Amino acid sequence: MSRGAAAMAVPVSGVVSSKSAKQLFGNEHSASAQRAEPFGSYAKGCAAGNVQLPETGATWQAMRLSRNRNWGQPTTIDFIQDLSRKAAQHPGWAGLYVGDISQPKGGPMLTGHASHQIGLDADIWMLPPTTLSRSRAEREDISSISMQRAKGAYVNSDWTRAHHEIIKAAASDPRVARIFIFPGAKVQMCNDEKGERSWLGKVRPWYGHHFHFHVRLACPPGASGCVNQTPPPAGDGCADAQSWVNNILNPPPAKPRDPDAPKPKPKRELTLNDLPGQCSGVLASR
Repeated sequence: MSRGAAAMAVPVSGVVSSKSAKQLFGNEHSASAQRAEPFGSYAKGCAAGNVQLPETGATWQAMRLSRNRNWGQPTTIDFIQDLSRKAAQHPGWAGLYVGDISQPKGGPMLTGHASHQIGLDADIWMLPPTTLSRSRAEREDISSISMQRAKGAYVNSDWTRAHHEIIKAAASDPRVARIFIFPGAKVQMCNDEKGERSWLGKVRPWYGHHFHFHVRLACPPGASGCVNQTPPPAGDGCADAQSWVNNILNPPPAKPRDPDAPKPKPKRELTLNDLPGQCSGVLASR
């Protein structure tokens, strides 16, 4: 835990407490001047004392700088820098291109992710960096590359052993709780790993994660206001990943729809009142 006082709830009007949380947090441009601490859960919380990943380092570049999402808890920033140094040891990798981490004060985002709210999530691009001297403009225009084939059932020819080893290094880090990646990549790693396999249990199949892999860190020690996700099931998770692939290749028949069933209500936006009480203090801190 770092600088400043602990975050505490502050009184806010009923009007403010009922405002859209993504509007409140999405328009903050700097971190709170408080001790670093995540509050709430990955998809319903905020972050005090976030620090900014420098735009460029010896072994990384932060991408899409216009989003101002290169902020995270100190443990997250340290982890990214550590992993980038390991990535830079692989031929063809100058380090890592780092996508979204969190907003300056965490919280719900104006667009995109439901998670990334407490400064403990980070997206790592699949594109191997050949240079770490890209301009701000280039970082807006360049895209990562997809690793999937057959709608995510398999990896494509861009997948390399280096991807396997970098994800293995991330999953082997005790700070990491989970890594999300598309099902075909998890199955490929299961097939290719011939050594110690316990790290594979942290690698979880999930939709859409074929341009980047998503690292989720556990709540730091002493962060009593932080809510960890339920740990992954015991084992390497390879059979579960194979079942995802089987469902991609042979989708189960769609369930019949009841024409008289009411339409599902749209999901309500989170308000400040939905978040932990300390988040009002995080917002107010300057």
